[in-house]
Amino acid sequence: MKYLLGIDIGTSGTKTILFDTDGNVVASSTKEYPLYTPQNGWAEQDPIDWWEATKDTIQEVVTLSEVENEQIVGIGLSGQMHGLVMLDEKGQVIRNAIIWCDQRTARQCEEINRLVGKERHIEIAANPPLTGFMASKILWVRENESENYNRCKHMLLPKDFIRYKLTGIFATEVSDASGTGLLDVRKRCWSDEILEKLSIDKEFLPKVYESQEVTGTVMEEVAALTHLKAGTIVVGGAGDNAAAAVGTGVVSDGKAFVTIGTSGVVFAHTSQINIDPKGGVHTFCAAVPGAWHVMGVTQAAGLSLRWLKDQMCEEIKFQADEKGEDVYEIMTQMANQSPIGAHKLLYLPYLNGERTPHLDPNCRGVFFGISSVHTKKDFIRAVMEGVTYSLKDCLGIILEMGYSVDEMIACGGGGKSRFWRQMLSDNFDCNVQTLTADEGPALGAAILAGVGAGLFSSVEEACNKIIHKKSQQEPIVANTEVYEKYYKAYQGLYRTLKENFKDLAKL
Repeated sequence: MKYLLGIDIGTSGTKTILFDTDGNVVASSTKEYPLYTPQNGWAEQDPIDWWEATKDTIQEVVTLSEVENEQIVGIGLSGQMHGLVMLDEKGQVIRNAIIWCDQRTARQCEEINRLVGKERHIEIAANPPLTGFMASKILWVRENESENYNRCKHMLLPKDFIRYKLTGIFATEVSDASGTGLLDVRKRCWSDEILEKLSIDKEFLPKVYESQEVTGTVMEEVAALTHLKAGTIVVGGAGDNAAAAVGTGVVSDGKAFVTIGTSGVVFAHTSQINIDPKGGVHTFCAAVPGAWHVMGVTQAAGLSLRWLKDQMCEEIKFQADEKGEDVYEIMTQMANQSPIGAHKLLYLPYLNGERTPHLDPNCRGVFFGISSVHTKKDFIRAVMEGVTYSLKDCLGIILEMGYSVDEMIACGGGGKSRFWRQMLSDNFDCNVQTLTADEGPALGAAILAGVGAGLFSSVEEACNKIIHKKSQQEPIVANTEVYEKYYKAYQGLYRTLKENFKDLAKL
């Protein structure tokens, strides 16, 4: 029997899962770590925390599974995208990683537009410069921490730091590299033009592979720490959303998924590259060779509900602990007791700025329409509806670009909620499906490892064998009509408040 290891280096923690070749979970382990916010709008993590979590979870999974390590034939990596990990000439971490949701680099994005040209940057990188992307973070460190920048010899994305620790190899792959702002997304290689105009040494960047290609093997010293077998292959893997696409079978035209995790994503596969000239949605290389994907991102999706839970729902948390129930399930039940529109209460989910469709680091969260009639049930429902409206913004741009969506898969923590899936179906006006497997990025990474190990001839063949549908929500026409009215009101709020957000940022 052969097995595959999928490692997902997320924002809240690292999840390592051992799968058999049918995609069944054999053993799983998760370890959390902190996020640091030194200033408002900043977000950092210690890469060593990721590595410690990876070591511990691999060791636990191998031990729990009682599988002989030579039966584990491949490892795939997935993880949070866009973060900047800086290493010195000895491969030591120089500073905390500046991660995907950090918003400190608005000025550097303007500088990239000046140096490269806004339209030219979108033409090459398929996306405008964004505060979350690696390129602007590199410039920020160069301008604000010259000593750290001068020590730097290697610049890696989060999952690729874990690759280095496993294999000793500096490598990345096309899907994650697409989110740096430095890749020629059409040609699937680093852009010499952008690097030259930004004065970034190409030697600092890792070699770029396709997602299923073998990038290295587990080192002897790592094998001793993790109980893996030395020489086990490690493939390119994929950024979290590209890996989730593989893990949900979204690997051919007409297929899409929506995920509600910390952030929210609407993601569609395409065999033909198509770039939004306004940069409202992202076009990245897919984990499938010769293909791309387009996606819209809501920065604070599940994060919005978690924020509400942590700041305003202490008694619900206490109730959940006493009863041994899931706090989010209780919150969902409460939201279901509020009508569509939450008694005319709207929520803008811009807690950390926004990417789609506004590309605005200054916008912030808003509750609009609060009155004495409102209860906690309404606030919970308003948050869930606001996140859904933001995801509908994402889907709207994708459809306007000419994509068709025949299948929509729901995944992520929010996708497990039948109530939230119905809300998505009603607002998207399409069927929303779930799968028998819900391990998303980790499963996708493992599938890519299976292709790299020669167990499958292609990513598509592997998905056809492993991915199966489970359930389906269909839109309720009456609900769709009511939601549409509130959605139009929601859309108008950002336009009204855009200048106010700028003024607030200056205070």
